[in-house]
Amino acid sequence: MIDALNALVAERGRWGFWKLFDRLRAQGQTWNHKRVHRVYCALRLNLPRRTVRRVPKRTRQPLEAPRLLNQTWAMDFMSDMLYDGRRVRALTIIDEGNREALDIVVAASLPSVRVTRVLDALALVHGAPQAIRVDNGPEFLAQSFVEWCAAHSTAIHHIQPGKPDQNAYIERFNRTYRTEVLNAHLFESLEELQALTDTWLRVYNEERPHDSLGRVPPLTFLPRPQPAAESPLEVSA
Repeated sequence: MIDALNALVAERGRWGFWKLFDRLRAQGQTWNHKRVHRVYCALRLNLPRRTVRRVPKRTRQPLEAPRLLNQTWAMDFMSDMLYDGRRVRALTIIDEGNREALDIVVAASLPSVRVTRVLDALALVHGAPQAIRVDNGPEFLAQSFVEWCAAHSTAIHHIQPGKPDQNAYIERFNRTYRTEVLNAHLFESLEELQALTDTWLRVYNEERPHDSLGRVPPLTFLPRPQPAAESPLEVSA
């Protein structure tokens, strides 16, 4: 019985007990199902079996600082915990051209549809980027994210699995955000965390010196063009 069960599990690793038992019966075995189940549990076949996550192969993405804004954005997710133990996630987005933090959105859940809504809001203000650099997380492999990028003619630069250095700008930004905000305070609510994050974003972009940018803030190093003011005729119209 042990040999028969192990042989079936090796061949059909995703089958549960009853599928295995029915297959044994189809092979002509007459063992009682209670007896087979005792052996099945003794072999620890009832425990979840780890499967290898299939990550598509990626080509190495060169990390070159673009000279222009909106050429490449970088995105990533972070995790943290509120004071009462609730888990939260943060979506961080920067422009690699001047390391400006475009947005940080915190929430209990950030599915791919929410990610595309954030991108829609940023694209209305800044325009869509030519490319977005991301890892191989499920939100960045989802169809909604892929379709958003295709609709805006934005290339997706997936880094190689296990190579966070290929997205080093956002990784370094995340470390700063964690040090100066997440690890420096205790938060009782998502609203409190988002409010302090928004305040910190303004300081980061406009006041905090950035070592790799000649010790000036991102918006001093490479200012972002302001939207043209409406003329009096346009306003009166």
